[in-house]
Amino acid sequence: QVQLVESGGGLVQAGGSLRLSCAASGRTFSSYVMGWFRQTPGKEREFVTAIRWSGGVMEYADSVKGRFTISRDNAKNTVYLQMNSLKPEDTAVYYCAAGGLGPAASRLNYYNWGQGTQVTVSS
Repeated sequence: QVQLVESGGGLVQAGGSLRLSCAASGRTFSSYVMGWFRQTPGKEREFVTAIRWSGGVMEYADSVKGRFTISRDNAKNTVYLQMNSLKPEDTAVYYCAAGGLGPAASRLNYYNWGQGTQVTVSS
């Protein structure tokens, strides 16, 4: 079991930046990939980006390419999501998740989820 705690969400104006953190504890060595997803009311949780613990960024959703950057600090068991040039449509609850060897963009590949952190971008 991997425990995940997100932080860093908040209210920001369009064009601004935020950095989310996801601290992992427990059996972190059992996960292969860490992902970020987001969800707005009435919509399905959607993939944002993912990274392997062993190194290498896997992929980004088209909607965030060039604006968001995922990174990791293995010594701290922490994954980060740097979000720049934020837009009102980025408003959502952001979740980090620990997953296995399946498709990184698929929610089905992830077996542990954090509680989420709210990001609100005002226009």
